[in-house]
Amino acid sequence: MDTHHVSIMYNNDGINRRYSESYKLKVLAELSTGKYDKTERSKLYRINRTTLNKWIQNYDRKDLMNTRITVETTDELSRIKALKKEVDQLKYLLLKKDLDSLMLDSYLDIASENLGYKDVADLKKI
Repeated sequence: MDTHHVSIMYNNDGINRRYSESYKLKVLAELSTGKYDKTERSKLYRINRTTLNKWIQNYDRKDLMNTRITVETTDELSRIKALKKEVDQLKYLLLKKDLDSLMLDSYLDIASENLGYKDVADLKKI
């Protein structure tokens, strides 16, 4: 008997269920035939759909995972493309600003040292 078990609560019925690995694989095998869907199997075996999805994920059964398709209009796609371009431009400008600031700080450090000041704060006082 498999010693790897998972404790699951279903529908708040107060029953703590443990499923063996072979039981999980049996349920997943039934799903993979295509005759049954997750809802049918979860009702028949009183297994929460979230639990079934965790088993699918744990056993890396990509063939049983839900597929998400995003449907967008041409206007939405154009808007998303424009927004992504704007985000890239803003990232570039922010990076440039940060680099300019670092360069200025370095110049001030070097200038204050070359002119004999203790630090940049003393140089800025003049």
